[in-house]
Parts: sequence; C-alpha cells; structure tokens
Amino acid sequence: MRTEIRIAGFGGQGIVLAGAILGEAAVIADLEAVQTQSYGPESGGGAARSEIVIADGPVDYPRVTVPDVLIVLSSAAMVKYGDDRGPKTKTVVDEDLVQMEVEDAERIP
Repeated sequence: MRTEIRIAGFGGQGIVLAGAILGEAAVIADLEAVQTQSYGPESGGGAARSEIVIADGPVDYPRVTVPDVLIVLSSAAMVKYGDDRGPKTKTVVDEDLVQMEVEDAERIP
C-alpha cells in the first residue's frame, strides 16, 4: 500500500504543519511516512506545498508522482500544483479561496 497526498496553498495557512502532523500520525499508526515541503521566500502569502507519502513498507521514492489525495487552499496553488491529478485523485478545495472551476472536486469551507 502506498498513498500519496499533496496539500497546497499559500504561506500562513498551515500547509507545512498539516503535512508534518499527517506524517507523524502515520508513523504513530505503525506506517512508514515521508514528508517533503516547499514554499516561497516570502514570509507569508507565497506558494506553499507539503507532500506526504505513506506506505506499509519502506518508502522507495519520497516524492508524490500522482496524488491519491489533493487538498488545495488557493487558486494559485491549484494552477501551480494541480496539473498532475490522476483519474482516481480525490480532490478537495476551499470553496472560498479557490475561485475557479475544478472538475470532480469536493468544495468545502
């Protein structure tokens, strides 16, 4: 079992923290997890991304290739990080901050 999760938005939304918490929860549940992150040089408001790979065995490649779950909290993040969704990717977007139509996405407040 390998599950790939990407959380994206802008700095200050807790994107990196959410990824770290999710990875730690997986380890507590006796799974293997790797969390990577990237964010812009701005102190807040720039693009931010956290990727988490969870597996029941060793993680052989630590990057998300096609996310199983994509959580997006801004329109800019959807444009920048949402282009590699697969047909089975579960996409969740912020209904207020993602100001664009995203096919097959669940919109939540």
